[in-house]
Amino acid sequence: METREQQHLGAEREVSLDIQGMTCASCVNRVERKLAKIDGVQASVNLPLNSATVKVPAGVSDQQLVETVEAAGYRASVATPAHNGHEDHMAHGGTAGELRPRLITAAVLTVPVLLISMVPAFAFPNWGWAAALLSLPVVLWSAWPFHRAAAVNARHLASTMDTLVSIGVSAAYLFSLGQLIADPALTADPGMSEAHLYFEVAAVVTTFLLLGRFLEARAKTSAADALTSLLSLGAKEAVVLRDGREEKIPAGDLVPGDVFVVRPGEKVATDGIVVDGESAIDAALITGESLPVEVHAGDPVTGATVNTSGRLLVRATRVGSETTLAQMGALVSAAQSGKAPIARLADRISSVFVPVVLAIAVLTFVLWLVLTGDLQGAFTSAVAVLVIACPCALGLATPVGLLTGTGRGAQLGILIKGPQVLEDTRMVDTILLDKTGTVTSGKLSVARTVLLPGSRTEDETELLRLAGSLENAGEHPIARAIAAAAEQGPGLAPVSGFQSSPGGGVRGMVEGRSVVAGRPGWLQENGILLDAAAQDVLLHEQETGATAVVVAVDGVPAGVISLQDTIKEGSREAVARLSALGLRPVLLTGDNAVVAAAVAREVGIPAGDVLADVRPEGKVEAVRRFQSEGATVAMAGDGVNDAAALAQADLGIAMGSGTDAAMAAADLTVMGSSLGQVATAIELSRRTLRTIKVNLFWAFFYNAVGIPVAAFGLLNPMIAGAAMAASSVLVVLNSLRLRSFGK
Repeated sequence: METREQQHLGAEREVSLDIQGMTCASCVNRVERKLAKIDGVQASVNLPLNSATVKVPAGVSDQQLVETVEAAGYRASVATPAHNGHEDHMAHGGTAGELRPRLITAAVLTVPVLLISMVPAFAFPNWGWAAALLSLPVVLWSAWPFHRAAAVNARHLASTMDTLVSIGVSAAYLFSLGQLIADPALTADPGMSEAHLYFEVAAVVTTFLLLGRFLEARAKTSAADALTSLLSLGAKEAVVLRDGREEKIPAGDLVPGDVFVVRPGEKVATDGIVVDGESAIDAALITGESLPVEVHAGDPVTGATVNTSGRLLVRATRVGSETTLAQMGALVSAAQSGKAPIARLADRISSVFVPVVLAIAVLTFVLWLVLTGDLQGAFTSAVAVLVIACPCALGLATPVGLLTGTGRGAQLGILIKGPQVLEDTRMVDTILLDKTGTVTSGKLSVARTVLLPGSRTEDETELLRLAGSLENAGEHPIARAIAAAAEQGPGLAPVSGFQSSPGGGVRGMVEGRSVVAGRPGWLQENGILLDAAAQDVLLHEQETGATAVVVAVDGVPAGVISLQDTIKEGSREAVARLSALGLRPVLLTGDNAVVAAAVAREVGIPAGDVLADVRPEGKVEAVRRFQSEGATVAMAGDGVNDAAALAQADLGIAMGSGTDAAMAAADLTVMGSSLGQVATAIELSRRTLRTIKVNLFWAFFYNAVGIPVAAFGLLNPMIAGAAMAASSVLVVLNSLRLRSFGK
């Protein structure tokens, strides 16, 4: 233990703590302030997760953090990586299972107390003593979580929501019991007109608050279901090949280099590279994209995706915490543990809220007593103030909204790095779209085949078969695209005498015919000249933004094959959605102006919003230029050369199909390759922020209206208890609406 502590003391690091006993925003603020008193420590406490993320400088131990939290009156422990705090600590003040017996007991005993206290037909001689007896277990045992938390905080000269509840419930019961003891005959007559007892208030308020906490705990568990289900997606077992035999082992025991078998219908056990076999992989649970992706030997596959057809052999490349799934879970957990700037307002208010409410309750009691002389009215109004003012909804407004929004994002293949990103998406007005890999697939495909006058081929089909057969012997991306088109169409023929020139072209014999393909200069090197008609065709194809390959057969120019980068399906619709969100889409590419203009035209980007011939370092300058003009810039890209621009942008969006460098530099990551997910990510972020703001508004509005209404004696404490419980539940339910986003 000492050795591990010494290792921890050596460098700045981040520690996750599980904290028990927090019940409201005041608790959160108290823990954060206590931890911040340690030099160099920065803490962000999350109420729904009952956790804290603490940035710790060198020289501060885990034990010091735990002791500091415990000194504040709460229980703390260092969270283990496997724990994550999501499954066991979702409900502050107790889980639904812990609250259920207390709630059932309170409800069963409260009903008769309410009936004999409020309904004359159920009254009987000395009913007050029966009410006192029935409500005692409710006030003591069922309300114990409130009393315990209030006592713990009182020992540290602090107050929280539980302080208000405990004082209100205890005061109602003790005041009533005192009245009854002082005048034992107070309820001797079943008539209740002269009996001002509040046993039913203490019981009903306790029951309503427990019901609120119970429903809140259930709802918050639902809010975390998205991340919980994400973390449980991984395969539990793997069939690994060892010494030529198949052996079933736990997926967690895989090490890089292991070759494992994935049969049809099975999950891929971990990230790896296909070494044998062909299949289609369903990655919807990771990327959010519904169409399966074809994979062959040499293609990467992601753990937790599903093999839909053929048998695959996969070599493990990343295992454990290094896998894509684990990193997704870590990113979402980090985002949920963070604190949005808007939440700081709630924190500042909560730090003084409870003491102010206690003062208002005392002032209400005194003023009522002095101005009216009505002890009953003074007491009722003071208790109502205590109950209605509980700031529970205030503490839940931001974190539960963030929890649900980021969880839903994970289900859609969208990773939000932190709460600040939500604010950033609201401000963005310009989005730069890298062309290759973002708007287009980055893969060339044959667009047209044009015969030239005097060609010695029968038609375009024969031209494509001859050129494709020749190019099939090459490795260049252009060669592979032409060969693929021929293979899917007329088929391929054997090639002999194959030769290639880097950057020039290829030549060889196909079925006894001499075929040369490549740039005009390459054809000229082989003694083949293009006449004016052929040059016109070539120029026309290039002006459309295509990459043109000239093909000669038996020494005569035969035709031109045009290839174009494929526009990703849905890119045009995505650009339209971005525009509808108030963003100005700008196409950014290193390709020439002709190609860039053709792509922009196809996806609906105005010609004036196209930046072509941009070198990698120029992408950063482009972002800075827009920023200098007053724009708030988002940048979407997927390559290593996009990483610097993603970091420079006000909001960096990485395509998950891209490089680790791009994803590390980005604020938002979409795990799929569709530009539509970029629009969805911004929509979800804005919706989450809007939900949080609505939560905060209602939490503030509820307290701002409820306290004066209670102080003027216009609110029964029982109704106040129901309203307080309802406010917390409604905040959580409003956040849960995000679970249906995109459905």
